[in-house]
Amino acid sequence: MNRIILMGRLTRDPELRQTQTGTPVASFTLAVDRRFSSRDGGERQTDFIDIVAWQKTAEFVSKYFAKGQMCLVEGRLQIRDWTDKDGNKRRSAEVVADNVYFTESKRARESADSNYAPAAPRNDFNSGYSTPVSGSDFAELDDDDGDLPF
Repeated sequence: MNRIILMGRLTRDPELRQTQTGTPVASFTLAVDRRFSSRDGGERQTDFIDIVAWQKTAEFVSKYFAKGQMCLVEGRLQIRDWTDKDGNKRRSAEVVADNVYFTESKRARESADSNYAPAAPRNDFNSGYSTPVSGSDFAELDDDDGDLPF
């Protein structure tokens, strides 16, 4: 079974393009911290993983996500063989995203460390809940919890 789940921060804004047939494709990179520290310095290691999203997922990601934002990506690993401009054979690994989820609220994003905060808001979608890409009807959510007893 080829199934991958990653959670990390976008290192750049998603880049939305279209194939020659008009199919939307978005690419971005996730910075994913390892759960363990290195033996020598005790610092956490970070992996930078290339992600590719297609069709509606690509449009969703490019519209609602920006550099520095935390997200969860569910997908599969894909290995591609290709030839560079010098004729050398190359191999790359990337994750093809099936679903992309919000993992933090807009309020948390706005108060995040300036190293991770997006340069400019790309939208005013406001959600404190994990939202799968499969839904097509999004609505503004009010952050006010009202008179909840807890």
